[in-house]
Amino acid sequence: MQKRVPGKTLPHPFDSAISRYYEEGAPEEVREAVREAKGKTILASPYPYDARMDKGAYKDELKGLQIELVKLQAWLKATGARLCVLFEGRDAAGKGGTIKRFRENLNPRVARVAALPAPSDRERGQWYFQRYIAHLPAAGEIVLFDRSWYNRGVVEKVFGFCTEEERARFFRQVTPFERALVQEGIVLVKLWLDVGRAEQLGRMLARESDPLKQWKLSRIDVEGLHLWDAYTAAIGETLAYTHEPDMPWTLIRSDDKRRARLAAIRTVLGQVDYHGKDQDVVGTPDPAICGGPTLWHG
Repeated sequence: MQKRVPGKTLPHPFDSAISRYYEEGAPEEVREAVREAKGKTILASPYPYDARMDKGAYKDELKGLQIELVKLQAWLKATGARLCVLFEGRDAAGKGGTIKRFRENLNPRVARVAALPAPSDRERGQWYFQRYIAHLPAAGEIVLFDRSWYNRGVVEKVFGFCTEEERARFFRQVTPFERALVQEGIVLVKLWLDVGRAEQLGRMLARESDPLKQWKLSRIDVEGLHLWDAYTAAIGETLAYTHEPDMPWTLIRSDDKRRARLAAIRTVLGQVDYHGKDQDVVGTPDPAICGGPTLWHG
């Protein structure tokens, strides 16, 4: 399969592996959901909304929340407080797009993104958490982790990049590690964006055919399509082992990107008592799509 653009034909990445999975490997109910989809239809089932949020209403709410983020940034700078937000979720769950809306109107020197590549040989010889520590926020900073140390709980498990003992050690150490960050004064917010199988496949097909988005795809993304059940098991274990009262997971059902972005920003703003906060604007995240791990459907 190829996409026509003016003057040339662009091949799909990875030899059209995503299209081939859609045609030959995906469960029939998933193929049917993608096939029957229309632009405003929510593919996930069950999902509390049938249609995506109205674009105008979304933009209005987003603008108000982004103003609140600017206030939060000013407060952090004035007080020296530190904010660390983890964004986790399956491939194409909307992590990057949500981070983009967080940072659109913030000073990039204050609000940084940490998206670490695969570890080097030297890093593989370090304590697992060591390479993440260097990216934690200093006074007055926000750091947004686009995937985090939770790679070991899910991706490394699914693809065999760590041993069972290494993963077990991670689960023993991650709660004390995070508790140390919180006791140090870092505000830690853990967000898990959850996307349904048909919605994920629809988004990845769109990326495959769009030359401006093909760079988002990796071999891991493509191979991961065949490993839905393994991901499900690893995610379930990770949420069960690492959801703590003082370091909880907030799960956001992200099949509608607009609702998910608003819920994510509201969740973060709700964790900080910054100066000038407009609670009427911040409000509370939509409980139909945002809450604890009990919202997770696997």
